Amino acid sequence: MAVDYAVIVVYLLGMLAMGWWGMRRAKSKSEFLVAGRRLGPWMYSGTMAAIVLGGASTIGGVGLGYQYGLSGAWMVFAIGLGLLALSVFFSARIARLKVYTVSEMLDLRYGGRAGVISGVVMWAYTLMLAVTSTIAYATIFDVLFDVNRTVAIILGGAIVVAYSTLGGMWSITITDMVQFVVKTIGVLLLLLPIAVVKAGGFSEMKAKLPTEYFDPLGIGGETIFTYVLIYTFGMLIGQDIWQRVFTARNDTTARWGGTVAGTYCLVYAIAGAVIGTAAKVMYPTLPSADAAFATIVKDELPVGVRGLVLAAALAAVMSTSSGALIACATVANNDIWSRLRGVVAKDGAEERDEVKGNRAFILIMGALTVLISIALNDVVQALTVAYNLLVGCLLVPILGGLLWRRGTASGALASVAVGGVAVIGLMAGYGILANEPIYYGLLASLATYAVVSLATKPTDPAVLSAWRERLAGRGTEDPATPDPVTV
Repeated sequence: MAVDYAVIVVYLLGMLAMGWWGMRRAKSKSEFLVAGRRLGPWMYSGTMAAIVLGGASTIGGVGLGYQYGLSGAWMVFAIGLGLLALSVFFSARIARLKVYTVSEMLDLRYGGRAGVISGVVMWAYTLMLAVTSTIAYATIFDVLFDVNRTVAIILGGAIVVAYSTLGGMWSITITDMVQFVVKTIGVLLLLLPIAVVKAGGFSEMKAKLPTEYFDPLGIGGETIFTYVLIYTFGMLIGQDIWQRVFTARNDTTARWGGTVAGTYCLVYAIAGAVIGTAAKVMYPTLPSADAAFATIVKDELPVGVRGLVLAAALAAVMSTSSGALIACATVANNDIWSRLRGVVAKDGAEERDEVKGNRAFILIMGALTVLISIALNDVVQALTVAYNLLVGCLLVPILGGLLWRRGTASGALASVAVGGVAVIGLMAGYGILANEPIYYGLLASLATYAVVSLATKPTDPAVLSAWRERLAGRGTEDPATPDPVTV
């Protein structure tokens, strides 16, 4: 294992070095939060794929393949579909807005009345996303170094917090690009073919497993529908995803770079399911489906390769964790604290050092994430609550604002409130992991948005005019830097 340890240590040191490099570039708010809005297509594609394909997509995707066969790909497949839909239909308009958060977009569209409550919901979602990603360190570091859960969480969390705090989005972008390469080599080019060969090839896999393992719909139609509803639509509105769209050099980069990343996600989904199916042939009686990834890596891969694949798993977790962390800190600072501070601040107060302030919020949110990760046990329930609230509260107001001119601020606020109350109430009645809360909560949010918007005065024409100007890429003092980035 000495060689494997060396590979992991070099990888972790490289992440910290990238953070130090990013600190030298992050000299303004735009550079720190959205990498100066100047990423080209290839870097944009790699970093977007890295953030959406986290520990759940890698370790969890293999686990679903172990449990359900090829149809276990549907969870990650739904993520890829969401990224494709975002890139093709919405990313160009989002990139042209030149904002920093989803709540800023809602304020622009509805006239400055919907941002605070949406900021609180988005903050809770990004915090839980960061927590669940951080908890995944416990599994990986336990395989690597046989350390207890708390130490593993602190070790992994400290590294991510360090490089994210130092260089902001620049550090995260460069590290995500490295993580994308490591994941591609470790999972797609090494683990996938080795797992299939070790299982005896596809013919042997078909001979030893039930036929439903090779049914593309074997996981069940209702489960597939729920994955699409939560993950596909969740990709359209999450702050962690939008903040990456804001880094694109222009709308063409956002559209085509995101399309490449979405296509990559579809391939990654199938690969994870195939690896899990192969693990089922080799280890038919594992105590947990989620143990399939670690087991096949430990027992079947040669020295050195094993370290690289474990680094790939670590890369998957780190990319999602760092993206969620900077999104959480951005929302907490820009959408919540800045608004509260604006209410109580005295006239003539000195302008804050925005880079310093955002860096402090990443550090604070990172410490909070580590503490919650240590205390929390049920990760699945926490993530389910986060996604249910995100989709149930914000999907309709955000997409309504982008697609329906008649939507109003009153309709948006009522939609958020009714959707949130419905989701929480239904989770209390049906259970957190039930499908009904998101089904009925989303319907309640949609009906409320339509009825209240039609019953209230249309949005001020001046607000809509300013909105259209921003959608066209005009009317902002924060233009994208046209120069390409060479790395």
